[in-house]
Amino acid sequence: MRHKKKQIIVVGDRVLIQPDKGESKSAAGLYLPPSVLEKQEIRGGIIVEVGPGIPVGNPGEGGDEPWKTEIHSGIKYIPTQAELGDYALFLNKAAIEIKVEKDNYLIVPQSAILVLIRDDLNSLTE
Repeated sequence: MRHKKKQIIVVGDRVLIQPDKGESKSAAGLYLPPSVLEKQEIRGGIIVEVGPGIPVGNPGEGGDEPWKTEIHSGIKYIPTQAELGDYALFLNKAAIEIKVEKDNYLIVPQSAILVLIRDDLNSLTE
């Protein structure tokens, strides 16, 4: 039997983050259980998928009664600032943990992201 790989589609202004493994060892050399790591207020990880952004309507579409129109011309979005491959620091309490095919991910809204760290391609020197 062949299994198909699942595709994850992120919606809205959310991002999918592969979280850091975190320090499982304290400064004194004690091993910490995962429940201690989950209590951290701020976590980090690599962004692996980005939603399209916040949907916005076209104010000129539909005339006076836009609910009566049956066909909407394409939906427009305000894109998120996050990009694939960015390292994000975010508020842990806003993250939702999911497991897909033995991999753990976090779904995080853009509003919970505190900072993005991105490689600066303009600063490459040859």
